[in-house]
Amino acid sequence: MGTPELISPRSARVAAARRLARRNFRGKERRFIAEGPQAVREAVAHRFAGERTLVELFATPEAAERHADIVGAVRAAGVPVHYAADATIAELSQTVTPQGLVGVCRFLDSPFEEILAARPKLVAVLANVRDPGNAGTVLRCADAAGADAVVLTDASVDLYNPKSVRASVGSLFHLPVAVGVPVEQVVAGLRGAGVRIVAADGAGAADLDAELDAGTMSGPTAWVFGNEAWGLPEETRALADAVVRVPIHGKAESLNLATAAAVCLYASARAQRTAGGCRSGSRG
Repeated sequence: MGTPELISPRSARVAAARRLARRNFRGKERRFIAEGPQAVREAVAHRFAGERTLVELFATPEAAERHADIVGAVRAAGVPVHYAADATIAELSQTVTPQGLVGVCRFLDSPFEEILAARPKLVAVLANVRDPGNAGTVLRCADAAGADAVVLTDASVDLYNPKSVRASVGSLFHLPVAVGVPVEQVVAGLRGAGVRIVAADGAGAADLDAELDAGTMSGPTAWVFGNEAWGLPEETRALADAVVRVPIHGKAESLNLATAAAVCLYASARAQRTAGGCRSGSRG
């Protein structure tokens, strides 16, 4: 096969995809960029509201050859593939070293009411999380721990920020995510669904080890995580059933947000999966 024809960097398709780097355009078009082979592989397999999430793919000829299985799956799904020069992919990408595959995807956030209706047992709530890398990494941790959903409050970063999408490493396509919900509504809704609200805070009165020993983590739980720099506001902590700290047994001053989230979510997941735990019949 000869060298494929490259799409013009001045084409309307490239221009439309380039605009998705800006939040207002993402919101208007309800589309976002997913970069790299892992994200594209997950996107092409994902469907939301009856439609395939991946809308189109831009690929350098070299990346298309290197990831022929992914491009083949994209073509088999009937999704358009546009070959592009390295410089064009670099314009669409937000990374220093693009991997040659850039997908345009439909928004996939779920209504908060649908998450509640599914009777979740483990939920990560991001309240006042402003760093997109942190948001994506916590989403990845929640996915790995087997959480049922993630909720980003209206005070948190945009789920579809390219850094958030990259940091999730494909986990964005694995579990329901609700966005833009006021924290008071999140707490009230989850509590009404029988979920215990636990705020993660380094200055929390309760100790995670003690909570585990007491057996309080075996029931449906929503962990509320705040801003890495200043934690959770007092008014948010006041909404929780408990404010819990991860114990520091060594000399470290603290844990970063993603590490603390991983510890908390895995602690709940383990407690819920022990004999008599509430997750024995949940998704595997």
